[in-house]
Amino acid sequence: MTTAAFWKATFERMLRTFAQAVLALLGGDGLGLLDVGWGAALSVGGLAAVLALLTAVATSGGTEGPGITETVAPRDGTPTA
Repeated sequence: MTTAAFWKATFERMLRTFAQAVLALLGGDGLGLLDVGWGAALSVGGLAAVLALLTAVATSGGTEGPGITETVAPRDGTPTA
């Protein structure tokens, strides 16, 4: 959790989670399944991103990545053991 690679991977996961939540809500709105405004969709996306951050921190024990079994690959592309 103290490496730059961990925080880079965590930030990327937070952005992906934010985008997925916002697009899911706005997609549901576009299909007529939900009635959601931009403000509410962005709020839910922000909450989802915070939860992704908390999950990464809580499950970071002993790994380089934000997940329980995840490791960050080195820049040269060689697999990690």
